[in-house]
Amino acid sequence: MMAAAAWLELPYPEAAVIEEETLEEQVASQRRNLPALPLVLGGCCCAHVGAVRGLAGRPGRLAVIWVDAHGDLNTPESSPSGNTWGMPLRMVLDAADVRPEDVALVGTRNLDSSEVAYLATVEVDEDIGRALDGCGRVYVAFDCDVLRPEEVAVFVPEPGGWTLPEAEALLRDVAERCTLAGLGLTGLSAGADAAVATRLARAAGL
Repeated sequence: MMAAAAWLELPYPEAAVIEEETLEEQVASQRRNLPALPLVLGGCCCAHVGAVRGLAGRPGRLAVIWVDAHGDLNTPESSPSGNTWGMPLRMVLDAADVRPEDVALVGTRNLDSSEVAYLATVEVDEDIGRALDGCGRVYVAFDCDVLRPEEVAVFVPEPGGWTLPEAEALLRDVAERCTLAGLGLTGLSAGADAAVATRLARAAGL
């Protein structure tokens, strides 16, 4: 799914298209090919894992703003569906790629009970200021299903959500408050309007 979304026609030079058989190979390839300021396009939110892991290895404390209609906080043991794309934020937290206190989860409106229980044990909430405090860089993991379903075609639409102008305002605010280390746009289906991705990227300053 990551490769399918990567073929969206955007006015940016393409650094790499990642097509690997396993998530481990995908993450390793992302880390090898990660440019100085990455714009990651993917179908599944697992596309963020390699970006976060690669950026976390660079100098400076990294914040992650995870924008998603879903929590992405399950594990193989807790997931009701077993789908890997419901686990990537938990992956980077459990691997200590980023500290919980440096993470904000915003726009979420559909959490599994296991995710609610996990959030009660860690310092992760929707407070962007808290996540950015003390960090010199920020990666924004933006799943487009946080938008209203009528705004853009996504894999897992959820009722309600943000308008595109509201999402642009959030991205501008984050970019004004902290140095952008990268932006990932995921959840897009193959038929998504590329203009939406372009608007989001430009709002973040890319």
